[in-house]
This record gives sequence, C-alpha cells and structure tokens, in this order.
Amino acid sequence: MKLDWPLMENNITMEDLNVLIEFLKGQPRLTQSENVKAFECEWSEWLGVRYSVFVNSGASANFITMAAIKHLYGVGEVIIPPLTWVSDIVSVVQNGFKPVFVDINPKNLCMNDKQVIAKLTDKTKAVFLTHVQGFNGLTDRLLDVLKKKNIPLIEDVCESHGATFKGKKLGSYGLASNFSFYFAHHMSTVEGGMVCTNDRTIYETARMLRSHGMVREIEDNSLKEKYIRENPELTPDFIFALPAYNMRNTEIGAVFGRSQLKRLNENNAKRRKNFEIFLNNLDPAKYRTDFDLEGSCNYAFNLVIKKPDPQFRDKVEEAMRDVSVEFRRGSSGGGNQLRQPYLKGIVPENEFEKYPEMEHVHFYGYYIGNYPDLEEQKILNLCSLLNHI
Repeated sequence: MKLDWPLMENNITMEDLNVLIEFLKGQPRLTQSENVKAFECEWSEWLGVRYSVFVNSGASANFITMAAIKHLYGVGEVIIPPLTWVSDIVSVVQNGFKPVFVDINPKNLCMNDKQVIAKLTDKTKAVFLTHVQGFNGLTDRLLDVLKKKNIPLIEDVCESHGATFKGKKLGSYGLASNFSFYFAHHMSTVEGGMVCTNDRTIYETARMLRSHGMVREIEDNSLKEKYIRENPELTPDFIFALPAYNMRNTEIGAVFGRSQLKRLNENNAKRRKNFEIFLNNLDPAKYRTDFDLEGSCNYAFNLVIKKPDPQFRDKVEEAMRDVSVEFRRGSSGGGNQLRQPYLKGIVPENEFEKYPEMEHVHFYGYYIGNYPDLEEQKILNLCSLLNHI
C-alpha cells in the first residue's frame, strides 16, 4: 500500500492560475501597486485589525516587526520559544535583543504561559509568541499579566491562519502579528507574509521598514510633513528615516493572495475535520492525542510518540517512508532551535537540556501534511498503520 502523501498538495489551484492569467493579459504593472493595497485591506478585514503590510515572506514580517519594536521601544530581552521557525529567533538576535527561552506546553506545543510570566523582568521588551502549527498559545492569565506590566505581545501566526482564542482570530490580540503565505501553509502567495496591527505608529514604521526606510511610504500626512520639515536639504521623495530593507512583494503575489483568501475559511473547516479524524483514530497508548483543539486550525497533523523509545521511533519513521508519507521530525522548524549552530556563543552551552518538553518533541514529534483535498480513507489507513507498529 502506497499512500503517496506529501506535506502539501494543490495549494495553488487552476482557479488561482486563471485569475493570474487574466490579470497578466492586461499588461499591468507588476511591482507593488493596487492589488497589494487591496490584499492588505481584505486581509485586515478578514483578520479583524486596522492595518496590514504585505511583505515578501513571513521571515521578513518577523524582521520588520522586531526592527519596529527596537526603533520604538529600544533593545532589551525578548521572550521566545525554542519551538518556532528560525527567523523568529534570528530577527530577535539580529535586532540586538537578548533571546530568553521558555519550555513548551505539550497540549498545544506553544510556550508554557506560566514560565513566560515567571521570566518577565524590567528588561523585557516583548513576548514573541508562536502559535505552533495551528494551535492557540494564548491564555487569559498571560494577556492579563502583559497588559498589567505594559509589555507588548507579538504573535507569530505564520502557521495558524484562522485559529482563534475565545472566538477572536489569533493575530488580532498582540501589538503586532506576523503571517506567512509560503507554499506549505494554510494559503499561499508562493512566497509572502504580512505584518498586522491596530497601532498606527507600528503600521507606519513597518511601511517604511518594508521599503528602504523611505518617508514617502508613510500614509499619515502630518508625520510625513514632520520629516520633510526636519530635513529641508533633502528631496521629499528620498528621505530615508530608518536603516531598513527592501522587503516588498509584487502584484502577482497579491493576486494569488486575494484569490486564495476567498476560500480560506472553507479550506480551514476541512483541515479541522481532518485533524479530528486523525487524533480520534490514533492509539492513545502509543501517541499523544490529548491536544487542546479549542480554536485550533492545523495545517499539519502532529504526531508525537508518547514515550521516549528510540527503537519504536525508528519503526514509525520506516513505516511512513515505506508508504510514501512525507514527514518532518522535530515538528515546526526542525525541533529544538537551541541545538542549532547559529545560536552557539549566543546561548550557554547545553542550554537545550533545560527544556524537557521541547526535547521530547525534538526526538519523538513529527508533522504530517494536512490539506483540504486529503481523503478521509487515507487518514484512516495511516492511523491503522501507525497503531499496528
């Protein structure tokens, strides 16, 4: 039996391609223009925020957000998880912040909120929380403490489009949030990302940081005029207020995004159903099935072996390879980021040992693709295979 199960399938459809073809027939401008603006507005409305800034990747969204925090609040410590994508941590480090790590909650793979609260100090500039692979990482307790201490929450929602907390979409709680539209995620612009916020200052700063730090990107005329008055010797079109980047996306990406957004809710409903079928049919004696699914929207099936058993793990991997089921060990981003060479000299040697929940997922956790066209029988067949190991 071959299941032929990739991490993602059919994430860009003929419907999307036909929309793009019609757009290209008009010989349009392809660099950032009207479709980018329209996609930003439509995304903001879907998410429930005031502002969005479309960039060329989720990683760029991370970098711009942390650069904005540095510019507006100064540097210090940022609390961040060891289970996340590399760019979250690199954006913290490269903007001059000290990363402070906490272990994960095994029920949702996100940061343990009690440990986050315990590590808050007067040096903490932000909590950068990753909603891992569709799970919600927020709690009332965490939000209340951050509000009381006036510490910004940054939400990485790159893997969790449409997931909610108390009925409100993730990405609408923090001072800013980041999304990715990479090919393997809930929806795709091929490459792309979004910075979202309700804060006008963050928004204007992100717009400048996206495009070389140029003041002409500012929408607030009073702020734009302030920069022009303070720099009379400069041409108004070329005032570079911040040391920044070129992280713009294109009209092509925005056309894809606008097309895909129309069916995101429908596709997410299919993903939720798929994941419930998967967990309900796994053997709870062998695998973790007690994830907190309230509000979740998972683009992956999280398979975590219950007990640390290297021989059993090897059998699981061999079985999935034999039936052509693609998987990634360590779950999001390759597992425990504290084991990665880029953090050598930045965190103490063997720091990874202090995070036992993360270490278990690093060696005994996987993700398997969950996409809208996935057949129920294929899910049941995989569960049967795993249960008989």
